[in-house]
Amino acid sequence: MTRTLYSGTRNASSWAFRAWLALREAGVPFDEVVVDIRKPQRFANLAKIAEFSPPGAVPVLVDGGTVIYDSLAIMEYANDLSGGQLLPKDLKARAHARSLTAWQHAGLSGLCPGLSFESSFYPDRRSMSDSEISESRRIFSVWEQELSQSNGPYLLGDLSLADLCFVPTVLRLTSNLPSLKSWPLTLAWTRTLLARPAVKEWLAEASTLPPVWPDD
Repeated sequence: MTRTLYSGTRNASSWAFRAWLALREAGVPFDEVVVDIRKPQRFANLAKIAEFSPPGAVPVLVDGGTVIYDSLAIMEYANDLSGGQLLPKDLKARAHARSLTAWQHAGLSGLCPGLSFESSFYPDRRSMSDSEISESRRIFSVWEQELSQSNGPYLLGDLSLADLCFVPTVLRLTSNLPSLKSWPLTLAWTRTLLARPAVKEWLAEASTLPPVWPDD
């Protein structure tokens, strides 16, 4: 195998999770090297990644002599390798799917940087702030509208990159705000996503690891 994904610690690397999911759901064969990004070893490990990838971060996909070092670029590449099965065929629907993935890639209106992926695996979680709760509800409403328009079971009908890019966020939010009864379509969607075999495989390993605590 000449295609290798350098991913990250399962309970601390949401971006690697997205890239890995896209490759798996697209049926793309690849080898995986899990890079331990926990401190203090993260600095030496990422320095090695920086020897062949400019950002010095994970995920990185090396396919032959080509280095792809952004999670969204890897997801798009997985879609291309699969013949386009993870994006809608319709031009406008495809652009809409990319709008959703770009929104997540930009931090989802600032929600994700403050509510870490690592915290999804903490035995005890801090209470969400009022602003985080308000923003979470707004995001649930967006998802509910998307699912209403597509008739589900996924955001654009069939499984797409738009769904996969939100999986770590779904885990974050459902870990902190488990009741989604006001958004029944979103509730069904989150359950469907988290029940996918690839998602369960990643999370099963993540749940066995010691928590990765914040620096402060």
